[in-house]
Amino acid sequence: MNIEEMIRNRLSGLAPDSLEVFDDSHEHAGHAGAKDGGGHFQVVIVSREFAGKPALARHRLVYAALGDLMPKQIHALAIRAYAPEELGTSAKG
Repeated sequence: MNIEEMIRNRLSGLAPDSLEVFDDSHEHAGHAGAKDGGGHFQVVIVSREFAGKPALARHRLVYAALGDLMPKQIHALAIRAYAPEELGTSAKG
């Protein structure tokens, strides 16, 4: 399983309505973290788990799911976390 698949698998625990994972590692070739094998990723996740929570709490939920992958497999992680109502999408159910 590659790192992108691992990220998707672990974030599935947040029951996302949508999840996008972007591997930007190629843009950071030669960077110290990239040299050690750590990738650069962006995550865009929409989940009811984020409803009513501030950005910091949302990021903590994502880091709780992925934290042990840092810094070896994931060197840098950009997170955009939304509740469904913030994007006008319907919630699962």
